[in-house]
Amino acid sequence: MMNFNLFTVFVSLCMIFCGLWSFISYNKHLLNSLLSLEFMMLGIFWLLSVSMSMVGSEIYIGLFFLTLAVCEGALGLSLLVLIVRSHGNDYFKSFNILEC
Repeated sequence: MMNFNLFTVFVSLCMIFCGLWSFISYNKHLLNSLLSLEFMMLGIFWLLSVSMSMVGSEIYIGLFFLTLAVCEGALGLSLLVLIVRSHGNDYFKSFNILEC
């Protein structure tokens, strides 16, 4: 049982760091950045679930975290749609900060 918990903690930490690496290195498109953020959220949720099951406490904090992750994803997708409608693409190089 202990080896399985250590394995799942290791896998979830690898998921978080792979998501962070892809967020830092593949930042050409906005959609790639949003997908890497969601992958990091999935890894954090898995780590939170495993740690809560080890302690034996309630899982309501995990449901609250999932609610916040879904809200973050919906906000990111709405910004993506807004940017694609206004600029025509989701390349970061085509954005101008001074442009409205």
